[in-house]
Amino acid sequence: MNNEFLTQLREHVLVGDGAMGTLLHERGVPQRFCHEELNLTKPDLIRRVHADYIAAGAQVIRTNSFGANPWKLRVHGFEDKLGIINRTAVELARKMAAGKNVFVAASIGPLTAPDRENPPTAEEREAAQCAQIAALLEAEPDILLFETYTDLDDLLRGVRLAKQLARKCPVIASMSFSEEGFTFGGVNVVTAFKQLRAAGADVVGCNCLNGPHGTLQVFRRVPLDDAPRGVDAGTPQGVDAGALLLSAYPNAGRPQFFNQQFIFQTTPEYMGTAARQLVEEGVRLVGSCCGTNPAHTAAIAAAMRGLRPVTTKVVVPITQRVRDTKPIQPPSETILDIIKKRTLIVTELDPPRNMDYARILEGAAALKAAGTDALTVADNSMAILRMSNVALAHLVEREVGLTTIVHLTCRDRNSIGLQSELMGMAALGLRHVLAVTGDPAKFGDVPDATSVYDLNSVDLIGAIIKLNGGQTLAGHPLKYRANFVVGCAFNPNVTNIEAQTKRLERKIAAGAQFVMTQPIYDRQLAKTVHDVASQFGVPVLVGVMPLLNARNAEFLANEVPGISIPHPVRDRMRGKEGDEGRKEGLAIAREMAEAVLELFPGIYLITPLARYDLTMDLSRWVRAQAHEKR
Repeated sequence: MNNEFLTQLREHVLVGDGAMGTLLHERGVPQRFCHEELNLTKPDLIRRVHADYIAAGAQVIRTNSFGANPWKLRVHGFEDKLGIINRTAVELARKMAAGKNVFVAASIGPLTAPDRENPPTAEEREAAQCAQIAALLEAEPDILLFETYTDLDDLLRGVRLAKQLARKCPVIASMSFSEEGFTFGGVNVVTAFKQLRAAGADVVGCNCLNGPHGTLQVFRRVPLDDAPRGVDAGTPQGVDAGALLLSAYPNAGRPQFFNQQFIFQTTPEYMGTAARQLVEEGVRLVGSCCGTNPAHTAAIAAAMRGLRPVTTKVVVPITQRVRDTKPIQPPSETILDIIKKRTLIVTELDPPRNMDYARILEGAAALKAAGTDALTVADNSMAILRMSNVALAHLVEREVGLTTIVHLTCRDRNSIGLQSELMGMAALGLRHVLAVTGDPAKFGDVPDATSVYDLNSVDLIGAIIKLNGGQTLAGHPLKYRANFVVGCAFNPNVTNIEAQTKRLERKIAAGAQFVMTQPIYDRQLAKTVHDVASQFGVPVLVGVMPLLNARNAEFLANEVPGISIPHPVRDRMRGKEGDEGRKEGLAIAREMAEAVLELFPGIYLITPLARYDLTMDLSRWVRAQAHEKR
C-alpha cells in the first residue's frame, strides 16, 4: 500500500469506473444473485468487467466486494467464505490493474441488519464492519472505499475502524444524498463531510441515488475552502492536508422497470458533460454508479482529458429544511387530554369485509352514546381484506363526531406508501395513529399478497415523529407539520415478557405516546402489565374483549396469535352458547375491566366480530363505574 493515489488526486483529476451489479445483470447474472460469490465461481467474468473499465479509461477500479460483509453473505449461505471472497476480490482487480497505473479501491457497502425486529448493538455492527475491512486489507488494496452509505453513524464508525486497522491506506467515504444535499437522516452534506474528514476520511463524496443532475446539485453546495481534518496519516509529505478531495459516482439517471429488469436512459455523452461540470464544482475523482457501463466511463475519460483540479467556486447555500412550519390541522382534544380529565374508554370496531359501512357508523354512534371516547379501527387485522380503515375513520369523525385511532401496519405499504398515507391522514384531520408491524400476508385470506415490511413498528413511529416535525424520513420539508398522537402495541400474552418489555422500551424511545395491549383474561396479568408499564410514564390501555360463547373462546385460545385464555376462563365458558354464552362472556369482561380500572386510567374495549352491542354494554358499564368512583 502506498500514498501515490492521494498525490495523484492532489495534482490531477482521476477517472473512476462504473457500475458492477447492474453490469453483471446486463451480462446475464440473475437478480438477487450473490455477486460477490462470483469472485470464486466465475472469476473470468469479474476480470472481464475490470478489464473493460480499464480499457475505457478508468484510473480507479472498485473491487467486487460491495456486499461481502458477514450479514449479507449470511443471507446467501456464504458467511464462512468471507475472507476468501474479499481477498479474491482485491486480487482479481489487482491482476487487471497491474502495470497500467490503475488504483484498486476495495469496495465496502453499508450493513443491512439481519433482524430488524431485534437490531444489532453498536458493538455487533462494528464487529461486522471490522471483519470485512480486515479481510480486504490482507490483500493490500490501494484504497478503502466506503460507498452508498445512508447512515452517517455507520459510515463514521467504518472510517474510524479503517484508520485504526490500516493508517497508511487512504480512505474514501461516499454517501447517498438527496438532490438538496441531505442524508436520509436529515444531515446536510457540508456537515456530513466535515464529520467524515474529522473521523479520518481522506476523500469524501457522493454516489448512487441521484443521476448526474442531482449529483451536481449536491456538489454545488460544497465549499472547497472548508475542510477540517482529524486523522490524516495517509497524507504524504509535502501535500496540503487542508485541501478538500471530493469524489462523485452518479447513477445513470432514474430507471424504468420493464420486462423484469431496470432500464437506465442516461447516455454516455450526457454523463461525459456532467463529468466536466462536476470537475468545475471541485470534484477530483469522477466515476459512475448504477446503470452505467464501460461506454459511460469512456465518455467521462474523454470529457475530463486535459482538465485540472479547481480550487475556487461559487457555492449555492444550503437552505433550511423546515422553516416556520405550522400544524396542518388545528389543535383539538386528544385522548391524552381526555385521560387527564376522566377515565378514557377506547373501543375497537373493525372495518367491514365488504363495502357496506352503514352498520359500522351505526355502531360508532351507539358506542359514543354509551360513553366511548374514541373508536379505534384496525388495518386489515390478521391480514384479512377489509375496507380502508383510513376512509372509515374519516367517515366516523365526519358523520358521527367520534375521535378515531387509525391502526397503520408496515405489512401492506413500503416506506413511500406509509408516508403518503400519513400525509393524507393529516390532511383529513385524523390525529391518532397506532403504529404496528402487522400480521404476515400469507396467512390471511389473500395468500398471494406480499408482505412488505420496509419499516417495522419502531421505524414507523420514528417516521411519524419526523412528519410531526415537518419532514419526511429522508428529511424533505413538508411546509406543514403533522400533528399526530402516536401509539404502539404491547403483547403481554407471552412467555418471555422481558423481550416484549425491551421492544416496548424501544417504541417509547422512538416517540410513542400511548400504549394499547392485546386482550387479557387474567387479573394477575393486568398487575404484571402495570408493573412493566409504570417505568415508562405513558398511558397504557389494556385490552378487554368479551367472549361470545364456548366455541369463540376455544377458537381464540387455539388459533389467534397474541391471545391467551387461561383454563379457568375457558372452563367457565365451556358448554355455554347463545344468550348464556353472551352473559358469561360479559361477566368475565366486566371482571377484567374492574381489575384494569383499579390500575390504569383508561381501558381498551375490543368488539368481537362486529358485535358492538357487547362493547356498548361494556362501555356503559365502565362509564358508570368511573362515575361511582368519582
